[in-house]
Amino acid sequence: MKKAVYTGSFDPITLGHLNVIERSSRLVGELVVGIGINAEKQGLFEPNERVDLVQRCTRHLDNIEVRCFEGLAVNFVEECGTRVMIRGVRPLTDIAGEFTMSMANRRLNSELETVFLMADADYAHVSSSLIKQLTPLASDEQLARFVPQEIVPDLRKKLMN
Repeated sequence: MKKAVYTGSFDPITLGHLNVIERSSRLVGELVVGIGINAEKQGLFEPNERVDLVQRCTRHLDNIEVRCFEGLAVNFVEECGTRVMIRGVRPLTDIAGEFTMSMANRRLNSELETVFLMADADYAHVSSSLIKQLTPLASDEQLARFVPQEIVPDLRKKLMN
């Protein structure tokens, strides 16, 4: 594969997200990380902050582009000039929803292929919601078991005010 797109909200980026990004970057020549923006949903981090966090956490990878998008992910993938969407899935918790979404995406664009990467066992339980719950209670060392170390101060700043 030459190019693929990995979409998500990344609010915030977790070690699970980073694991999927790193593994995906080894499979393709270019990986676009698409940060989906839902105007009706108030995120923890602003879109530009999420781009910055993902860029900081992926600077060791030379084939990554980070972009925001609004609207349907299937349209964003097409705008990126590819037909391949990568989705990270956690065992059991994500499979039904991801399967339904992949079928809907195929109805919207029959050329689109969705590639599922199972989360590594160490990250199968990690979600952005869990991070938001843990941050006020966990030490920096404990948080770094769930999110990249370099974003721990950003989380503290957002959630401890």
